[in-house]
Amino acid sequence: MSVSYTKEDILKIAKEENVRFIRLQFTDLLGTIKNVEIPVSQLQKALDNKMMFDGSSIEGYVRIEESDMYLYPDLDTWVIFPWVTESKVARLICDVYLPDGNPFPGDPRGILKRVLKEAETMGYTSMNVGPEPEFFLFKTDEKGNPTMELNDQGGYFDLAPTDLGENCRREIVLKLEEMGFEIEASHHEVAPGQHEIDFKYADAIKAADQIQTFKLVVKTIARQHGLHATFMPKPLFGVNGSGMHCNQSLFKGKENAFVDEQDKLGLSEDARHYMAGMLHHARSFAAITNPTVNSYKRLVPGYEAPCYVAWSASNRSPMIRIPASRGLSTRVEARNPDPAANPYLALAVMLKAGLDGIKNKIQLPPPTDRNIYVMTEEERVEEGIPSLPGNLKEALNELLRSEVIREALGEHALTHFYELKEIEYDMYRTQVHAWERDQYLTLY
Repeated sequence: MSVSYTKEDILKIAKEENVRFIRLQFTDLLGTIKNVEIPVSQLQKALDNKMMFDGSSIEGYVRIEESDMYLYPDLDTWVIFPWVTESKVARLICDVYLPDGNPFPGDPRGILKRVLKEAETMGYTSMNVGPEPEFFLFKTDEKGNPTMELNDQGGYFDLAPTDLGENCRREIVLKLEEMGFEIEASHHEVAPGQHEIDFKYADAIKAADQIQTFKLVVKTIARQHGLHATFMPKPLFGVNGSGMHCNQSLFKGKENAFVDEQDKLGLSEDARHYMAGMLHHARSFAAITNPTVNSYKRLVPGYEAPCYVAWSASNRSPMIRIPASRGLSTRVEARNPDPAANPYLALAVMLKAGLDGIKNKIQLPPPTDRNIYVMTEEERVEEGIPSLPGNLKEALNELLRSEVIREALGEHALTHFYELKEIEYDMYRTQVHAWERDQYLTLY
């Protein structure tokens, strides 16, 4: 349940709860949480939007000669971390502003807000998002560094003693609930050591905030259990990778704009055009929803991850699925994003793609109800089913070609994101990997 705060509320709670420090959090272009920690004596200054930081030190922000930036806290994100008992610490998620009072164009949270405003001009008052981020738990060594030894050998929906991550996962759920999350389910995922915790849908900004908070809580509690939690998309060969399915719907007031009870699938024209837009731009926004070299090791046939641009109301092999719930719960589930994605940027580009589909009345292709994984390449071509990019470089090239997705990001974010990812891919391309030595060292 959402709680609204005023400056006075926050100052009062901080005093009553004896909060000693406040973390002013924001997100860099790559999706990493950053924070400026201040003593409670500086809280009033922060609430007055007067807290400055050096933007030149943050990935994808600005050059050193234009580094001064301001943090504007979102008061409704106030929460006290429940795992700190002495010297209590609270946090506020912030928007990033320039000294002239304008939003910083490279702030991922601001980018999502900008696309949401576009949706508002089209009559959509909100975008609801239900994210499903998955993660792995690995054991740590005596120095606290992660090992490649899994915490359990459980499988889908297994229980203890097979699922040895159960206690850790349960404590994560309890801490999340203390922080205001509504947890709908938690369970062991398909791969050994893999877990999923589902929380209730929220409006897009809050959902992205929650994903960032979720990652922080998972990693913190896992470490307290002597474990390392990773949201790396594909940490292990031969098992399923971790996805971050994103359930999406657009609302007009209290009405779900994706509902049409007269349609045989219960889907409105808006929903169909929205899906068509997502499919049309899927290859273009893949670099954002699947942003690492490792992301494309997950998007391969055989491990339940979608690697084909198609949709279905029942089949789980396409990129987009329509879950069975209808009415207010009618939604579009994008199955390709992974948890390495910057959630603000991922939601922004998917929303932009969907809005483009609605604006231009892009026609939705027929559903693909066959298992695409067993189709031949010729059959996929005949059915008009393209693949998602096969690697990060291909995805980056597709990103540059799309005016729609470029517009969603804005030139600042696009330029810096592309440069950072070009460097990442080039480092990967020129590195000599263990597989190459195993394959070629004695053969040649």
